[in-house]
Amino acid sequence: MILYGTGQTRSFRVLWALEEAGIAYEYKNIKPGSEDTTSEEYRKLNFQGKIPTLVDGDLVITESAAILNYVATQKQDKALLPFDDAHLRAKYDEISFFVLSDLEQPLWSNGKHRFALPPKQRIPQMLETANWEFAKVEKALIKHLGNSQYIVGDHFTMADILVAHTIQWANHFKFEVEDSLLKYRDHMYKRTACQRALEISSKANQ
Repeated sequence: MILYGTGQTRSFRVLWALEEAGIAYEYKNIKPGSEDTTSEEYRKLNFQGKIPTLVDGDLVITESAAILNYVATQKQDKALLPFDDAHLRAKYDEISFFVLSDLEQPLWSNGKHRFALPPKQRIPQMLETANWEFAKVEKALIKHLGNSQYIVGDHFTMADILVAHTIQWANHFKFEVEDSLLKYRDHMYKRTACQRALEISSKANQ
């Protein structure tokens, strides 16, 4: 497998997932918006020129959550995805879709209107709206987590990567994050696979 990504972007989720699964891979560090992602060669893999991109033989996947699920299927013995319990899989899908549709959105709105969009397209007032949206969706996440150690079931799954990484993203963007969520993130980030992924990402960006 080949993973194209960089730093603490959504590609970090995949890097972490690959380490959790113990799958052999090649990591290609590329810079968003540079010739790395605008080249004809890369656009053949990811026509939007975004990251991450995972290549496994003839298969190319360009959405982080989909890649996490695919990686989990390659090592079913790791139980990184609920395979045999339809109810648990439904909860896994529920929290995954919640992250992608609700939890990420105010964070991405913040990023777009601070630096990602062309200056003429940025709306400073959106930053206040994003803060309001995050405060609302954060309460829902706290309800989802409850008193559990993991976001789904009684052990670590790829959903924990999605949630922990998004909490880290919110903290990095200086949103006010509840202590209980930061403690959950810290617990996840202490995992050996995550620490290896952090080290690999850091070295690749030096």
